[in-house]
Parts: sequence; C-alpha cells; structure tokens
Amino acid sequence: MGDIQGVALGLTAALAWGLTDTIATFASRRVGSLRATAGTQLTSVAVLAVLLLASGTALPSHPAVVLTALACGAVAAVAYIAFFTALRHGPITVVSPVVATYGGLTVVLSVVLLGEAPAPAQALGVAMATTGVVLASVVFDRGLRSARPVGPGVAYAVVALVAFAGLTVALAGPIRTAGWLPVLLLARTANAGSVWLILGATRLRRPPAPASAEGRPIDRRALGLAIAAGLLDIAGFIAFALGLEIAPTWLIGITSSF
Repeated sequence: MGDIQGVALGLTAALAWGLTDTIATFASRRVGSLRATAGTQLTSVAVLAVLLLASGTALPSHPAVVLTALACGAVAAVAYIAFFTALRHGPITVVSPVVATYGGLTVVLSVVLLGEAPAPAQALGVAMATTGVVLASVVFDRGLRSARPVGPGVAYAVVALVAFAGLTVALAGPIRTAGWLPVLLLARTANAGSVWLILGATRLRRPPAPASAEGRPIDRRALGLAIAAGLLDIAGFIAFALGLEIAPTWLIGITSSF
C-alpha cells in the first residue's frame, strides 16, 4: 500500500514541478534566474512557516538532522540557480527532461548508498526512461560521433540534476526521523538564505546592466510569476517529502521526475 501511495505522491510532485518549470521559465527570462529563484524560495519558506505554526510542530533538535537539512538547503540553492539559469537559456522542451534524469540517478544512488533494490522489471523501466531522456537532450548532426548537447542550457541542467538526485537521497533519512514539515522548513530556509546572499553579493560586486534580465525592474507580472512558481514548487516538494516518508527513495525519485 505504501508503494501505491508513494507512486501517487511522486506523480503529484511531478505534475506540480512540471507546471513550475513552465512558469519559472517566464519568470527567469523576465527578471533573471537569480531573482526568480530568490522569489520562489522566499514564497516556499513563508508557506512552510505558516504550516508549521498552524500545526504546532516543533523543529527537530537532533544535531545530525538539523545539520543535514541545512546542508541540503545550501546545496539546493546551487541546484535551483543552475536549473532556473538553464530554463532562462532554454529550450524548456529539452532542459526540463534533462533535469528529470535525476530520477534515474536517484535510483542508482539509492541502490549504492541506501541498499534499496528495485525489481528487475522496474530497473529495466528506469533504464529505458533515463536513456530516452538522454537521447532527447543531444543532437546527432553527422552520426554518433557528432553528438552534442541541445542548447547552452543543458550544461546547467546537468548540474541541477546531479544535485537534485543527491538531495533526494540525503533528505530521506532526516524526513523519516523528524517528519517532512520541520525538515523541509529548515532546508528551504537555508536554501532561500543562500540564494539571497548570492544575489546580494553579485549585485554589490557588479550591478546588472539595465538591458539584462537581472537589471530589469520587477513588475507585478514578474512578481506574480515568481510567487506562483514558489507555490507550485513547494506543493510538489510537500508531496515529494510525504512520499519519502512511506515509500522507497528510488520509487519517489523516479516517479517525481516524470
């Protein structure tokens, strides 16, 4: 029963994140990837803080859980910036599937690091899905030897997918120990804080040019896009975290990547 519920939660996360990708693309191209990331992360922290206060849930006190959650948040900041940068450069029809291969990498990491073992038919399905996405991300102009990535966003997408796979495996233990809500709040707080620090540092070092996306003023539409992306993103992450509580890590990783 846990696996069935896990699949449903993983697919719910995939739906929410697929919509997030589309909205985040518009936001990133309108105000830049750093500011779009900062806006979405701040929105997600606000949602989680309200849920924590409303439920009366306490923050975890175990040092290992706290440190892991905060470290994951810092790594996630790099992953989100890389992902939103990839979406800004596009094309989204390639960038989003490339990042989705974190599901296949999650399966490998779950087997190696957590000792989880999918059935042979499941492993075959994972391999086929991952191979298809990899093939969709390259162009063969003159045969196999001429293979090259589709667009400049693919390099950033690869950074994001590796980070997302590692985060999936790293967060599974703390979530099962302390619960999804407090762990997510700690991770997202560190995530948002890291992004805002990076944003502030880049603006102090070299103010963005007015013609660039980072230099454009944040209008209501851009703000609305960032908030909508943040709401969808955290909705997906809540479904994802709930799935990690009850189902194998590899299963949530692969289903949420669709």
